Amino acid sequence: MASTVQVGTILIDDRPLILRALDLESESYSGTWGVLQSHTSATLDQKIRGTGWSCFFMAAEVKATVLGALAAKSIRRALKQIFLRVRKPDFNCLEVTRIFEGRFFGVPYITVSAHSRHIQQGSLMEFAEGSKRFRTVFESRN
Repeated sequence: MASTVQVGTILIDDRPLILRALDLESESYSGTWGVLQSHTSATLDQKIRGTGWSCFFMAAEVKATVLGALAAKSIRRALKQIFLRVRKPDFNCLEVTRIFEGRFFGVPYITVSAHSRHIQQGSLMEFAEGSKRFRTVFESRN
């Protein structure tokens, strides 16, 4: 059964290390992204902090607009655009914060807004590519 996405839904990039370490379950949604089961942003944050991991909230809102009426298919198309935008800085989680339905000269469209999150061990922001680069530089000096 396909997951229903609505305001407050949390999606996570399927990274087995994170899911196992935090004992999280996700239902496949699109590509490597899944809908996190049984968690609000508050309960997810509590669970993450309880294991000694960190969850960074990115203040900048990410938006995508697609043509079509308010339906699961249109929301999925908009979220696919958002996934591409958060993939570049390597964020691994996001929360849908707004779904807007409108019309422009009679043509229906929707805008989906989300905030990126990044779950990781430790309290300093790290990205996969950046940490590899840091380790390489550090190891070459020692």
